[in-house]
Amino acid sequence: MLSRMLFSLLNNLHVVEKLAESRPIRRAAQITAYAITKAQIAGRDASERVMRSQTLRQVREEAGKVPGDLGEMNHRLRKVRETFVNEVKQGWKDGSRQIKK
Repeated sequence: MLSRMLFSLLNNLHVVEKLAESRPIRRAAQITAYAITKAQIAGRDASERVMRSQTLRQVREEAGKVPGDLGEMNHRLRKVRETFVNEVKQGWKDGSRQIKK
């Protein structure tokens, strides 16, 4: 019964217009738009960092090479792991600096 009443109110054009003009609904829309914009900017920044990433470059280079033996493959994987760990540490430091600002 309550859901039917709510459904009929929300289908009433006059009620929807009044709600859209109300301050709480407008503020909620502003906050939502702000959050979406910030998320898009953060996503764009993250994708740019990934594309500039030394780890990604190394993985691409190493994928094109055929390993001679297991020792060589182990050395390559260790090098990629070290680069990845260094980039994560650097990103952690950068993030901490941004939070402090």
